[in-house]
Formats: sequence, structure tokens, C-alpha cells
Amino acid sequence: MKSGTVIIAAVALSVVGVSGSFADTASTPVVKKVKLTSEQKVAFEAAKAQFKAARTARLAAIATAKASIATAKNTLAAALASATTKEARQVARAAFKASVSAARAGIPAKPVKPVRP
Repeated sequence: MKSGTVIIAAVALSVVGVSGSFADTASTPVVKKVKLTSEQKVAFEAAKAQFKAARTARLAAIATAKASIATAKNTLAAALASATTKEARQVARAAFKASVSAARAGIPAKPVKPVRP
């Protein structure tokens, strides 16, 4: 008897949940796109071109930084292998950290995508 009431309650809740979800989607307003004026279109195309150029420049800077960091890693490995004292190892690590931070500082911020007016 107990399982029968549980099943009936579950069915009732599922029916209410389904009809509730249909009500939510039906009341959502439809947003229509408005045709852009020629000035807006030109401005938006220019913003898109600027975004693409900034993204390309950022990707190039990232590639350059990766190569610079790889070179710094090799230099660090060689310096650590040849270092005989603790101070020499500390100097090598400090030089490595400085070169990595310099490489990262050369990467520009991620560009923001233009929004259609």
C-alpha cells in the first residue's frame, strides 16, 4: 500500500513539473533582430577587424613567450648542472624566474569580443 501511494505521488509531481516547464517556455518573449544602419554596420565590422588583429597579436606574443621560456628552461638546467654551490643554484633560479616573468609581461591582455549594436 505504501509503495502505491509513493508511485501516485511521483506521477502527480512529474505531471505538474512537465506542465510547469511548458508554461515557462511559452511565456518567454521572442527577441527580433533589428537591421543595422550602414554606420553601425561599418563600425561593427571595424570592431571585429580590430578584435581579430588583437587576438592574432596576442597569439603571436604567446608563441614568442613559449619559445623564450623553453630557452630559459634549458639555460636553467645547464646552470644547475654546472653549479657547485648553493648560491650559484639560487642565482640560476632567480635568473630563470626573471626571464619567465619578462616573457609573461610581454603578453597583452585577452581582447574583448565586440558586441553587435
